[in-house]
Parts: sequence; structure tokens; C-alpha cells
Amino acid sequence: MIFPSHRVRIVVATKPVDFRKGHDGLAALVKNELHKDPFTGTVFVFRSKRADRLKLLYWDGTGLVMAYKRLEETTFAWPAIRNGLMSLNHAQFEALFAGLDWRKVKALAVRPPTAAE
Repeated sequence: MIFPSHRVRIVVATKPVDFRKGHDGLAALVKNELHKDPFTGTVFVFRSKRADRLKLLYWDGTGLVMAYKRLEETTFAWPAIRNGLMSLNHAQFEALFAGLDWRKVKALAVRPPTAAE
């Protein structure tokens, strides 16, 4: 999948959305209901009511990019349904997008070295 760098912020809208919405409808939802700017390069992830589909929306600097994925035999692991947003790190997003349980992905705690050899 073509995806922005690891430094991009990934935000999940925890409430299901109407999947008939396109680029403009999702951008309006980001601005008016989530109170965020859809043109910052942040990746917004949306879920369907059936939990087997997701849509991504992000601004790549030249236009809005929307991606859609449907799982054939299972559902995505989603956070509890409520109003609001939650952030995912890149590894958690990759697990979610692959249909894995992203809640089991933990970042490694790495101490910086005390001296270079």
C-alpha cells in the first residue's frame, strides 16, 4: 500500500460513519464533527458499522487521498464505539490494516546508548 512516512500522525474515529461518504464528505466530517483540520497530513481512519471495512483519508500536499479496505472473512479489531478520536502508532496501524489485533502491538522501550563506540 502507498502510505506516508512513519512520522505521520494516525487518528481513528471511534464512531462508525456512513460509508457512502467520499473525499469531501469525510473531510467535512473531520472538520465539523471531529474538530480537526483534514489538510494537515494526519491520516484519519474511519470504520463501518459492520466493522469489516475501513476508509483512510489524508492530505498528501497536492490532494486528498482516500483508501478503502474490506476484509472478506473476518472483522477489524476496533476500539469501543464512542464519540471521539484515538491515536495509533505506525506499528499499531499496520496491524489494524492487516486485520490483526492492533491492541497487542507494543512499542519497545529503548534506552539511548550512554556512549558511542
